Amino acid sequence: MTATDGDLTIRPATTEDLSGMADLFIAARGAAVPAMPPSIHPPHEVHAFYAGLDPVGGEREGWVAEDGRGIVAFAELKGDWLDALYVRPDAQGEGIGSALLDVAKSVRPAGFSLWVFESNTPARGFYARHGLVEREHTDGSTNEERAPDIRMEWLGPRPPSSAS
Repeated sequence: MTATDGDLTIRPATTEDLSGMADLFIAARGAAVPAMPPSIHPPHEVHAFYAGLDPVGGEREGWVAEDGRGIVAFAELKGDWLDALYVRPDAQGEGIGSALLDVAKSVRPAGFSLWVFESNTPARGFYARHGLVEREHTDGSTNEERAPDIRMEWLGPRPPSSAS
């Protein structure tokens, strides 16, 4: 599946994209502070993590959005979890995150969950506008940052209710 909208292309991630995805992750996480806690992993660890992924046959399914600037966003799905959705800071507000979220919905039509930091009100609002519901609040004791987080869920399309 590849989607093109104007000069934006969304396509499955390839091995050649992994370094760019790591760079984008580092930039987006850094720009999101203080809404998100800072990443606890230094850049070399982030690059090592992404270099070790297999976007074709691995357990994670990656999608990238690119335009004339290169990779401007990416999403990662692992089973029924949206593990990551990051947009370059200078590309936020352009609808790119929404387009990637639509891809996630199309490839996981039965639904999926994700974790978002409680303090990240912009992301919580974004996901809520796109039909995700807050299901579980934690104190953060099980995440690496030790910051309170929320499990949000998208339940897939629902049939229209019939009026009797």
